Amino acid sequence: MRARTMASVAVSACVALVACACGPEKATKDTDAKPSQSSASRRAKEPSATPSASARPDRPSATPTGDQPAPRTKEGAIQRYEEYLHALGREDIDTVCDVAGPAAKKAQDQGLGPCRSTYAAVFQMISPAQKKALRTATVDPQRVAVRTPDKIEMPVEAVRASATFSESDLGSYTLEYLKNDWYITD
Repeated sequence: MRARTMASVAVSACVALVACACGPEKATKDTDAKPSQSSASRRAKEPSATPSASARPDRPSATPTGDQPAPRTKEGAIQRYEEYLHALGREDIDTVCDVAGPAAKKAQDQGLGPCRSTYAAVFQMISPAQKKALRTATVDPQRVAVRTPDKIEMPVEAVRASATFSESDLGSYTLEYLKNDWYITD
């Protein structure tokens, strides 16, 4: 997150701050729970059904399967960000910390706590109406800015949900393509 956004979000009870140490490459040491599992490995264990041709989506899925990398496309970044928003609404700490890992590490290095403790507070600060809205939130592709093939900006104005979110309570994010998937880095 940008410094000004990080400061305002921290002051406003860290509503959607990505402040965790449990990045995609490691699990945190400060928890007794089992290490977080990457969303890609969880998806690989799910049974797959072959949909009929009429049930297939118009755009390709951004969900990586097995060891295949996620699509390095704007659509892939949007789907990954929507995964983060839905996880935030469900209080799914493993997915939130997976997607936001690189930004969370930066935030922790700047003095904010590890992901699990920070997001425990964040989850309490999100209203029930906002949580419900986040579970089904989508992103307007027209408002997403592609900076480079590996770097995409997700402004808060791109989030489409039944509740309103502002820069101070959700913020804008940068996603980068790292290690074959999209991660929030700023």
